[in-house]
Amino acid sequence: MSTPAPIALSCGEPSGIAPELAESAWHALGASLPFVYIGAPAHLPGTVPHVVLSSIDEAADAVHDGLPVLPLDIPGPRVPGVPQPAQAAGVIDSIARGVSLVQEGACSALCTLPISKQALAEGAGFAYPGHTEYLAALAGADEVVMMLASDALRVVPVTIHIALADVPAALTPQLLEKRLRITRDALITQFGIPAPRIAIAGLNPHAGEGGRMGREEITLIVPVLDKLRAEGFDLIGPLPADTMFHAKARAGYDAAVCMYHDQALIPIKTLAFDSGVNVTLGLPFVRTSPDHGTAFGISGQGLADPSSTIEALKMAWRMAGGKA
Repeated sequence: MSTPAPIALSCGEPSGIAPELAESAWHALGASLPFVYIGAPAHLPGTVPHVVLSSIDEAADAVHDGLPVLPLDIPGPRVPGVPQPAQAAGVIDSIARGVSLVQEGACSALCTLPISKQALAEGAGFAYPGHTEYLAALAGADEVVMMLASDALRVVPVTIHIALADVPAALTPQLLEKRLRITRDALITQFGIPAPRIAIAGLNPHAGEGGRMGREEITLIVPVLDKLRAEGFDLIGPLPADTMFHAKARAGYDAAVCMYHDQALIPIKTLAFDSGVNVTLGLPFVRTSPDHGTAFGISGQGLADPSSTIEALKMAWRMAGGKA
C-alpha cells in the first residue's frame, strides 16, 4: 500500500491558539505524519522552523526540515486574543483550499483547526453555524453526522446543539435512521470495521423502563432499530445511558449513538478530555478536528495543549490509509 498524500491542515482563527497548535503538532510528529498548514506564515509563532511551499508537491520533502506552509495572503499581524475582521475571509479561504486539495487528491484528508464563528460572521458574513455545515456545502453532502472519537470510545449524538426541552420533538424516526445509516457506513468505509456493532442509548432514564418513565423507546426508537436489524445492522439497545459507558460495556460495541448532546459528550470528555477528536461522517472525504475551541484566553502564552490536534491528525492519517 502506498503512503497517503499529506493531510491538509486549515489555519483556524489566527488570534486563537491554532497557530501554536500547528507548530506543536509538527514538533511532536515531524516527518512521521506529513501535513501542510494552509495559512499566513507570519501568523506562526516561530517556535519551530517552517518551510514555505511554492507547490503542494514539495510538502513530502519539506516536512523533514520544518512545518510545511502553503501560504495564503491573510492581511495584518496576528493579535493573540483579539480577532481581526480583515482576516476572516482568509480563514474561510483556508478551509475551502483544504477541501479543494483533498478533492483533487493532492492531500489525503482534512484536519481543521478551531475557528471563531462569531469572528467569521462579523468579519466576512459567514452564514454557517460552524465548520461542519460549511464543509457539507462545499462537498455537496446532503446529510452529515458529528462523531466524537478516541481510543476509548466513539459517540454520535442524534440531536446536537438544541435545548434539552426541544429534543423529544426533534427526535424523529427519520433522523435516527439517517444517523444510524451514516454512522454504520463510516465505521465500515473510514474506520475499517467490516461488521460494526452499534449501541443505542434510550432517551429516558432506564431506557423508559418498559414505558413507565417515558414511551419514546417503545414508539420511536425500537421500531427504527427493528427495521435496520432486518437489513443486517448489528444494533444493541435501546440501553440505559447510565450503564453503557463503563469499560466492560464499551468492549461490546464499536460506537454509541446517543439521543442528545450531553448524553454523548459527557462520557467521552470524561474518558478523553485532552485527546478526543471531532470527526465529520457523511462527507466524501476524511475530516477531523481537535475537540475544543479557539481558547482566546490563553492564546500567545505558550499554554495550549496540542494533544487533541495531534490525535486529530493521527486519526485522519489512519482513516486515509496511513500508519500512525
